[in-house]
Amino acid sequence: MRHTAVLALGGNALTPPDQDGAWERQRANAVPLARAAAALLRAGWRVAISHGNGPQVGALALQQEEAGSGVAAQPLFAVGAMTQGQIGSLLALALDEVCGGGVSVVSVVTHVVVADAPGGAMPTKPIGPFYPRERALELAGERGWAVVDDAGRGWRRVVASPEPLDIVEAGAVRDLVEGGHLVIACGGGGIPVTRREGRLEGVEAVVDKDLAAWRLAVELEAGVLALVTGVDCVCLDHGTPGQRAITEMSVAESDELARAGHFPPGSMGPKVAAARRFVRDGGELAVITSAEHVLEAVEGRHGTRIVAGTGTATASA
Repeated sequence: MRHTAVLALGGNALTPPDQDGAWERQRANAVPLARAAAALLRAGWRVAISHGNGPQVGALALQQEEAGSGVAAQPLFAVGAMTQGQIGSLLALALDEVCGGGVSVVSVVTHVVVADAPGGAMPTKPIGPFYPRERALELAGERGWAVVDDAGRGWRRVVASPEPLDIVEAGAVRDLVEGGHLVIACGGGGIPVTRREGRLEGVEAVVDKDLAAWRLAVELEAGVLALVTGVDCVCLDHGTPGQRAITEMSVAESDELARAGHFPPGSMGPKVAAARRFVRDGGELAVITSAEHVLEAVEGRHGTRIVAGTGTATASA
């Protein structure tokens, strides 16, 4: 399915750090994301969407914890499943609005197989609201959380984030995409599961949505992986007077630049890693850009493109 594009959308795009996550605001924020998918559809691409759920899963987990003894709190993987339905509905409604009801949208509850027993793994995946440092440390002490500074935007809870190994519903997603449906899958990185004694069991973790999108794109044999972020392109020396935009880089160059520390784990790191893996695994093209410019990036007119080859990274001031 080489003329298939997998579009990876961030949970922070639906609930930015400066917003409270109210449904009406998330609904409005979903519209530009839907427009990105609609632009690809109009250009003749089959489209599958994956999305993050960091703010949403953290907020819902917090609500569970604060509900008190009258309501049983659900495990983190179950809360992740809840956000698949929530955000899948949100995106489906926005796509209906943008496309005028002319596209068939299917949201698939998706399980992702991960390595077993991540309990001992270091928590790395930020979820939930942003807090001032003092409040985050206070909550960490009260609730036993691990917390970190999330790329200078505020402090957040972090949880285990194991590697996605396989997508349980990959065959069904592929059939739906081939049938002309726009499919929303691997929501929140997918519900993390592992197989124990012959059956699938949930894992207390949140899978990184960019890596899940890589795995989905590989499973679908997609031609393009488009990773949507809050900026138009990847930059070297970000936030410094010497900042410069990268328009194109090879897999090898992205490796080298990552080792030099240009792509921090809390921001561009997972996106560049997912893009690199996709192209290395046979994908034609990965792009990193804002929702507004996805189609332009795919067509080589905007954003950052990650390609096979050994040329010199193209950057501009």
